Amino acid sequence: MRITVRLFLYCLLLILAGNRCLAADAIVDTSNWSIQDDHQNMLEQLGVTNLRPGPNGRAQAGEPNAANYDPAMANPYPNLPDPLVTKAGKTVATPDIWWVKRRPEIAEDFEREIVGRIPDNVPKVTWSTKEQSNRGSVNGIPVYGKQLVGNVENSSYPNIDVAIEMTLVTPANAVGPVPVLIMFSGRNLALPEPMLEANENHEPRDPNLAPPSPHTLIAKGWGYAYLNPQSIQADNGAGLTKGIIGLVNKGQPRKPDDWGALRAWAWGASRALDYLETDSTVDAARAGIEGVSRYGKAALVALAFEPRFVMGLIGSSGEGGASLYRRNFGEAVENITSSGEYHWMAGNFLKYGAEESVMGRLDANDIPVDAHQLISLCAPRLTFISYGIPERGDALWLDQQGSYMATVAAGPVFRLLGVKDIGDRDHYNDATMPPVNKGLLDGKLAWRQHDSGHEDRTNMKHFIEWANRHIGFVSP
Repeated sequence: MRITVRLFLYCLLLILAGNRCLAADAIVDTSNWSIQDDHQNMLEQLGVTNLRPGPNGRAQAGEPNAANYDPAMANPYPNLPDPLVTKAGKTVATPDIWWVKRRPEIAEDFEREIVGRIPDNVPKVTWSTKEQSNRGSVNGIPVYGKQLVGNVENSSYPNIDVAIEMTLVTPANAVGPVPVLIMFSGRNLALPEPMLEANENHEPRDPNLAPPSPHTLIAKGWGYAYLNPQSIQADNGAGLTKGIIGLVNKGQPRKPDDWGALRAWAWGASRALDYLETDSTVDAARAGIEGVSRYGKAALVALAFEPRFVMGLIGSSGEGGASLYRRNFGEAVENITSSGEYHWMAGNFLKYGAEESVMGRLDANDIPVDAHQLISLCAPRLTFISYGIPERGDALWLDQQGSYMATVAAGPVFRLLGVKDIGDRDHYNDATMPPVNKGLLDGKLAWRQHDSGHEDRTNMKHFIEWANRHIGFVSP
């Protein structure tokens, strides 16, 4: 009864807010819109009057609001939503029920409450080549390179221009189209340097150091595409009235279920894939998505909602990515809802940090889904969850154990769909990460924690070898 009343009051508030937005005088001047303006606007739409602060990751244990790093206190809500039980309480016993009933339920919850919806009226993207090189090299390997721009049609609101930036690099000596990994990156968008006749300045790297990811990909016969996420959508709340989100909303603030930056970046990855499908050097049927940290979150969202991606490398994604919302370890839901990170998510996500609101107090246990179900939406495609170690800079704040638990909890969906998971049959609350550098790579769901820091390049070699087995590609 309490939940029913809260839902009624919340729906009534949205109706009233919607009616206000229909009025001509509801147009908001966002020309000097700040993060605080946008955040407060969404709280008012949601009827939230008081947010809890996020845990302090720098405070020592025992200090006020210190983040928890005690495993004994990490699972205040140990029961996760079951991905294989429908909202009506029916067990999902066949793949057909998953595809027709349960998967759409989970996807709807994520769109409405977590990452937001992509509007129906998103304009078309037209790709063009800004610069092209037929004589470049990556670590001495000849490559083709293109700098590309995806211009978003903006006749509906000319005040905002969106030009998606991408650089595509493929091996020049390939005998046919090659797999390509789209990599979220705001750097390294320049074309590879021209190849030197004497191959000078391409001495072998220190074998004790992991090579950058592009070098590994090219050496294994793959291509890569650097995609600049901030050319799609800014990484801050003030930017929500600009970029692709602002263009579609004609410069106005978001509604509670509108998309956030993670979903916008994922949308941009889909548009990049549109281009790859037209490029003769690329085998777009073997295309994947990759990202680290916030871009690891975006890569997981892209893989979950874009079925054309056949694989994903999800690096150190933490809260809002592969780590469980219901865990109390390191970063928490409140760190996103109360901080400069809220723009990653749909506006509705903010209410789960509410101490006082029209719906009362809400927290992580009120979220209808959790991270294991986002991983489940990727099934049965190739999903590699990657982390480093805290000692080398992949902070404990990310809750590597919570992501491992989520990976274990997603396993039953992969198995239902006829593919292997990571092979850990423990209950997720009892699951313990394997030793560092021991990969669980036998199935289409994979886990590996490497012995380096906040990156996934150390796992790139293992990812490529694992993916090659499943996609049938033979590296040179």
